[in-house]
Amino acid sequence: VILGESMVSGGAGRWLQNNEQRYADVVAQLINTCQEKPVEYLNKGIGGNAISPRSPGYRQSTKPSALERYKTDVIDLSPDLFILAYGSNDMVAGMPAQDFRADMAHIISDVKKACAPMIVLTTVYYMTGWKSWPPFDKGSIELTLEYNDCIRSLASEFDCVVADVWAAEGGADWLIHYDGAHSNKVGCLLIGHRVFEAICQHASGLT
Repeated sequence: VILGESMVSGGAGRWLQNNEQRYADVVAQLINTCQEKPVEYLNKGIGGNAISPRSPGYRQSTKPSALERYKTDVIDLSPDLFILAYGSNDMVAGMPAQDFRADMAHIISDVKKACAPMIVLTTVYYMTGWKSWPPFDKGSIELTLEYNDCIRSLASEFDCVVADVWAAEGGADWLIHYDGAHSNKVGCLLIGHRVFEAICQHASGLT
């Protein structure tokens, strides 16, 4: 199960040609090259989603938020692998990093207690359009790095795996769609391979 925002749900006909180019689909395809039995892949991405109702962008977000839906979209499905990919929408809305961290911790803690999957946390993606319409006009590289530090500390605290997708894209503007917010096909390939790399380094069963 992967829970996330628009980069997870996909942009067929917009920043991608089809949903098979989504990085989550890339991860599933890579896992399937290693297993005799195909993975059951459940994409729980919602475009414009927020981490919780206290995110400054919640009012204009697509609901329910991650905190309002993780029980039905993750715990009730009892996955072996759970990828949690949040931060972009909350960061550009200026949500304090400590509040974002607390909401992520709540989700991670509950999921671990309920079904104990392997949990992968992605760092916030690289983007070029830091300023959009209010309230989504408060993003910056500095705030992204603060969020990413929070995500790494969460992984350490809860024994999760970090997939550093920010580093995978290396700050290359040409990996970002002209909307400034989403990774293009090549960017998604890099992100997908970075997530797969992180899984492989912590899951010997794939070999």
